[in-house]
Amino acid sequence: MNASVAAVSSLSGPSVAVQKVRSPAGVEAWLVEEHSLPLIAVDFAFDGGATRDPDNAAGSAYLISGLLDEGAGDLDAEAFQGKLAAPAISLGFDARRDDFHGHLQTLSGHRDTAFELLSLAVNAPRFDADAVERVKGQVISGLQRQAQNPETLCRNALYAAAFAGHAYARPDKGDVDSVSRLEGSTLKTLTRDLLTRAGLKVVVVGDITADELSRRLDQIFGALPEGLPRAVPREPLPIQGLGQTHVIDLDVPQTVIRFVGPGLMRHDPDFIAGSVLNHILGGSAFTSRLFMEVREKRGLAYGVSSSLMPLRESAMLVGGTATKNERAAESMSVIREEMAKLADEGPSEHEVAEAKRYIIGSYPLRFDTSPKIASELLSLATNGFEPEFLSERNQLFAAVTLADVKRVAERLFGDSRLLVQAVGRPVGLM
Repeated sequence: MNASVAAVSSLSGPSVAVQKVRSPAGVEAWLVEEHSLPLIAVDFAFDGGATRDPDNAAGSAYLISGLLDEGAGDLDAEAFQGKLAAPAISLGFDARRDDFHGHLQTLSGHRDTAFELLSLAVNAPRFDADAVERVKGQVISGLQRQAQNPETLCRNALYAAAFAGHAYARPDKGDVDSVSRLEGSTLKTLTRDLLTRAGLKVVVVGDITADELSRRLDQIFGALPEGLPRAVPREPLPIQGLGQTHVIDLDVPQTVIRFVGPGLMRHDPDFIAGSVLNHILGGSAFTSRLFMEVREKRGLAYGVSSSLMPLRESAMLVGGTATKNERAAESMSVIREEMAKLADEGPSEHEVAEAKRYIIGSYPLRFDTSPKIASELLSLATNGFEPEFLSERNQLFAAVTLADVKRVAERLFGDSRLLVQAVGRPVGLM
């Protein structure tokens, strides 16, 4: 009986009661009330991140994300950070490719200060010259340190080859030249275009009621420009360069390899089955086919993985490893062989059952703290899901059949062409 109850519970999804709150000015949020602890976590995302950087100003969104809490309103950087530090308020921003994220965590007793500072940061950032130069210098120093980092070189080159001519081809943090040219006045103008209510998603978890949140939403976001929503493409942007292998010569003992092939958009009917397939291929840390074949059986690399990466305008299956230069070609050959086997034969019934069991069973671990609940719900919201998906998600995975996974394997791996990017001095890879 206990096992049966546990199975039903796992399929019904995590027990999270989500309310939809709409402010008088029309700002919407998802709220999970939790009054047992005096904590409030706020996660939010604006529609558009690094992809909205102008062509001649790559890295703008990333630099802005580092400046919003460096002075706002009548508070300079030192005063603003001091008001955050005293009550241990956590406030931060992050520019990603398709979205501009922010988070706030505070004890509920300090909510007035926390919400005031968040409101100032998004509505009245200062971009003082000294703060701009200091944060810009930090970003440039980081870019210079990464200039010879094989992982960074490989990732940037892969995106540049896969999406030539599109904003995805640019490094999301920009480069030294582009960031060096950015000025406070330009960043302030770009911020007004970036932080708008069009497409804004907000999730709040913790010790706050719906009535209070309704008022707070207008305090924080109500005065932002309305903005224009971005159109969602009907068809995903195709990946360029499939079938090609590129190498950046770097005198290091190991070769970093990244590969990309066609993926699945988040709302593709095959995405759930595709997630099971990816878990079997390279998504599981210790039981995936790539882990077993590349690391355990042959000792070619310490780690190897794959993942589905749906973007707003495209979708990829990405993966990679790092191995000795003289074993790079063998490693890539094994990876291709495993993908081909899945396309030709499909996985076993046992592999599908074990993948589903893990994916379903591990899902509640994403909801064991308020910040994690907020982050997971924001991910659902930004990807176009409704709260009801929480109760549907595990049932969708449970319904995946062996035939479903075989079909998706043929779809994704039937065309064996991959775009491969390597950094190092690989032997025999080209």
